Amino acid sequence: MSSQYSKEDSDLIEELARLSKKSPKLVRSTVFQAPAQPSVSVRSWKMNEYKYNNIPCPFPTLARGLFTEELEDQGDGIKHRIVVRGYDKFFNIGEVPWTRWSSIESHTASPYTLTLKSNGCIIFIAALTPEKLIVTSKHSVGARGEGESHAARGEWWLRKQFEKTGKTEEQLAKALWENNWTAAAELCDDEFEEHVLPYPPEKTGLHLHGINKCTKAFMTMPPDVVNSFAKEWGFIETAYTTLKTIQEVKEFTDKVAKSGSWNGESVEGFVVRTHVTEPPTEKANQPATVSPYPPGSSFFFKVKFDEPYMMYRDWREVTRTLLSKKNALRPGSVSKAKMKRPETRLYVRWVIEEIKKDPKQFEGFSAGHGIIATRERFLQWLKAEEGKTALQTETSQKPDEYGITGAERKDFSKTIIVPIAVPGCGKTAISVALVHLFGFGHTQSDDVQAKKPAPVFIKNVVDLLKKHDVVIADKNNHLKQHRQQLRDATKSFDTPVRLMALNWSLDQPLAAIHRICGDRVYARGENHQTLRADTLGKAHEDVIWQFLHNAEELDDEEVDVSVEMSFDDTPEQALSKAVDACVNVLGLPRPTPEKIEEALQVAKGYAPRMKKPKEKAKKAPPTPRYFALLPEFDLEQVLGRIFDSPGSDVPESAVKLYSTMRDKNRIAKRPHITIVHSNSLPTESELWERCMNIHRLPTAPLLDFKLGDLVWNDRVMAIAVENLQVVSEGDAQQQEGGELVSKLPYEVREHLHITVGTADRDIAPVEAKALVEKWREGEKDASIGSIPLQEARVQGTVKGLMN
Repeated sequence: MSSQYSKEDSDLIEELARLSKKSPKLVRSTVFQAPAQPSVSVRSWKMNEYKYNNIPCPFPTLARGLFTEELEDQGDGIKHRIVVRGYDKFFNIGEVPWTRWSSIESHTASPYTLTLKSNGCIIFIAALTPEKLIVTSKHSVGARGEGESHAARGEWWLRKQFEKTGKTEEQLAKALWENNWTAAAELCDDEFEEHVLPYPPEKTGLHLHGINKCTKAFMTMPPDVVNSFAKEWGFIETAYTTLKTIQEVKEFTDKVAKSGSWNGESVEGFVVRTHVTEPPTEKANQPATVSPYPPGSSFFFKVKFDEPYMMYRDWREVTRTLLSKKNALRPGSVSKAKMKRPETRLYVRWVIEEIKKDPKQFEGFSAGHGIIATRERFLQWLKAEEGKTALQTETSQKPDEYGITGAERKDFSKTIIVPIAVPGCGKTAISVALVHLFGFGHTQSDDVQAKKPAPVFIKNVVDLLKKHDVVIADKNNHLKQHRQQLRDATKSFDTPVRLMALNWSLDQPLAAIHRICGDRVYARGENHQTLRADTLGKAHEDVIWQFLHNAEELDDEEVDVSVEMSFDDTPEQALSKAVDACVNVLGLPRPTPEKIEEALQVAKGYAPRMKKPKEKAKKAPPTPRYFALLPEFDLEQVLGRIFDSPGSDVPESAVKLYSTMRDKNRIAKRPHITIVHSNSLPTESELWERCMNIHRLPTAPLLDFKLGDLVWNDRVMAIAVENLQVVSEGDAQQQEGGELVSKLPYEVREHLHITVGTADRDIAPVEAKALVEKWREGEKDASIGSIPLQEARVQGTVKGLMN
């Protein structure tokens, strides 16, 4: 039996599989064919990022980047082996209780090895067989071909190393196989994808920073072994230093943070590598400070320097925001959380003018090109007299943590908390919890039964402001007119009334937001005044779509403070953000953790005081016209990476059609993948019934697929869909999804596609199906063009749709 095969490792994978079936949102897995040997499949395991820092951790391993292979059972119970093993999840100083300086000192021991933090994306290299390698990114094997994916680009650099060193794939595979190792490297290649720090040619390529044993336990090789391996195989070595005590680590990193460089090189931070003491030291009154890692295991933590690298990241992200079509250079679209620094506020104004002057220089920015050059231009401008004067003026305005400067700050005696939301985001639960904690006034638009509810709701808010300093205007407030009505209604107050938004920004794919909110509305069932779960007709899902399509994004000038919420937030996370704002903006005392937990329980037990009577159904709920998979991705962002990247070799015919569709607003607003249409009945009755079974489920199973080729002619453009699968076997819902996928007719599977758009409104979108059919069958037609898309897997759910 090979040393790679261990009962402990196999049992770990069995445990992950059981956990995935029980809680598919906690652990997911995806199967890939190994590029080097397609007959071999590997399974990538992905854990919910937010749960790594739970105490106790819900996962049987803290590995981040884990690929496994199923084995034939030889009667010894070993069914799996670990092929690729990444590092255990590690955190920044102070990010979790066990990475406080005092905690680290109590549960770790010398030596402390500080390795330079690389600024790229992680690449894993391991032995698939004794002769073949597998090269992956954190969770994917990627599509092959230079530049197609992170994994493919990593493999391209590895083969360049072979040419330089005279080594071969077989030799490296043999070395990794015999040692049961995974090599962990950082891909630093500005030509492929820029990050924050620029890399000169001699530092471009794969930086080897770790070698891990492919075992359940986290065991990583010491840095001298890693650098010796790097020299032998042509990797770029990672600089390191070793210190004896935590105090030395703190003093050393403080010194480097002040200078911004180490050994003449700009530094973003260090990864500190040590091990957990045995037994760990426990502090009697601080159990949370104990490390969740087992005694004797390797233990990593990060020391990242906020300045100037966090600022540089902010500049990159605000530029992407301003370039996005939906934000269209609106300063108000930039998160106020990123506007604390005067340099960033100045950068926003500068970059808007730069984009207006020469938009071409920003082509490809969103795909990771031109980031460093833009930053350097701004830094040069700052050194000039104009920039110095502008920064001096901006610095005199000191903002608070919500980005409000002294010039903008006013004296407020009253505040309206204004949710900017859609049904199902959790705004009422947060409102109820805040009322319990702080005694705010609270009025709900859903309680108003008048024929014209808006004026009554506004009057209720104003009346409550006479009794309370803070009032929650509990309504979706998703239109600009709703926010303006609140502003207009309080103009007559003696002192300005502050509007503080709880803003659920639509910065995720709408299909993802719809799924999250739809599931929540379904989960609350009858517990609402008007919008109740419709188990058969799913009418509540149509209502959510209406809100999503009608919603008008918040501009900063509409409110005085904006607190950024997220649809992905748990109730605990959402309430934490709202409480922070009440403490930091309104100046209220912070409630104890016990009070916050009590408020959460009150919110969970909330029931509306009144309910609008259900109307008796006059007829049966409408039957869907068709069933489709709604992909959770930003179609225009994907297209932007293809058509807006500098140097992209896209045929002129595709560029022409794309430009026409964009100019005429012909790109699909709700991209979908049709599974079966009512027009196909009764021929496809079996498939229709499977989709109807899913339609009747409380929550739809999660599927995923690969974006294949972009296909077009002069009339229509589509994306071919490949490798449709259920995310995991999971519970009953996921099993229904597995049943649908496994029994999908071949002719349907081969025609799966996303209609990107048509050149004119007179062209029926259904033409995309015939286009993809011709292309797949290899029919020779000079008018049909295609290009492979960058590797990407997309998730989605099957829905019954009417239009």
